[in-house]
Amino acid sequence: MPKGLGKSIAENRKARHDYFIEDTYEAGIVLQGTEIKSLRLGRVNIKDAHARIVNGEVYLVNLHIAEYEQGNRYNHDPTRSRKLLLHRKQIDKLIGLTKQEGYTLVPLKIYIKNGYAKVLFGLGKGKKKFDKREDMKRKQMKRDADRAMKEHNQ
Repeated sequence: MPKGLGKSIAENRKARHDYFIEDTYEAGIVLQGTEIKSLRLGRVNIKDAHARIVNGEVYLVNLHIAEYEQGNRYNHDPTRSRKLLLHRKQIDKLIGLTKQEGYTLVPLKIYIKNGYAKVLFGLGKGKKKFDKREDMKRKQMKRDADRAMKEHNQ
């Protein structure tokens, strides 16, 4: 199954607006029991999250998974750092790429694939304001052209 396909739980649409995504990676997430139950219910916020490399391991920081309602005293901390499961070669490559100025690891999507929670994250370079305006102009021009073609064909 290609990366990014599975039962989608959360998607970070704003990431593609704020970053130029140059490459994407798929990783497993190390979760506790109540976290996966809450994740399957869709109670997750991916907006403020980012990945960070610490001591040769990749962690997902600021991912908010709400507490599970029936979790009682065994519930998890909603914003704890969660380890991502990647191959050593991928981690070494990411260490080299993120050392460059302006690059960061941005989660794009969280989904369930073959029963496992996965995150699709991208290597992103931050956009400036003029880049964002340029993208908005390009999208609007494409939308207008599509609308004109649709009216012309009817």
